[in-house]
Amino acid sequence: MRILIIEDERELAFLLTERMRAAGFVIDRVATATAALDAIRAYDYPIVLLDRRLPDADGISIIPEIRRMRSATRILVVSALRDIDDRVEGLDAGADDYLTKPFDTNELLARVRANLRRPGNAALPPVVVGDLTFDVNTREANIAGRPLLLFKREALMLESLMRRAGRVVTHATLIDELYGFDETAQLNALKTLASRLRRRLESCDAKADVRSVRGVGYLIRAI
Repeated sequence: MRILIIEDERELAFLLTERMRAAGFVIDRVATATAALDAIRAYDYPIVLLDRRLPDADGISIIPEIRRMRSATRILVVSALRDIDDRVEGLDAGADDYLTKPFDTNELLARVRANLRRPGNAALPPVVVGDLTFDVNTREANIAGRPLLLFKREALMLESLMRRAGRVVTHATLIDELYGFDETAQLNALKTLASRLRRRLESCDAKADVRSVRGVGYLIRAI
């Protein structure tokens, strides 16, 4: 799952990026309101973390434009402006949540998860391919009831494929969903990753296979 962090404090932005990546998210990071709107035009983020004191604007001033472009995107304001009037202003502007600095990153992650579970992000039934089951709400995979443990990038690829089970997922889509725009990825990296995921599924007798569609992308199917 891809998340946008809009934060101009470099140390905090780095900390948030590393913590969120460690939790299994793909992170894009920008430092201005202008760059944030450009990113949101390009990608459909489920949630964005929005600072208020940006170099070119008060972060909450761009919330209406975010809503116009991506009405389903959750907006979590993360700000040092902590007075009750500031929080009320942010929520009245259309934010879904408001967290004041300083904060514990575990609380931030809990709020991200809570926002993604809220009504409007309706719970979806699990996806089943062979003996492999993927819960798109919790992002957990099981094989015949046993948890499937994967490295981060493998888990992201599995999520992308299982959300579109039986359909080809293009190379471009996989790169978008597996790598932030400050990371580089080549088709060879996808090939290696797909091979690793295929071997894991085979070793666990998942009765599911990751198949390459030459020149197009990959799909997951029952075998």
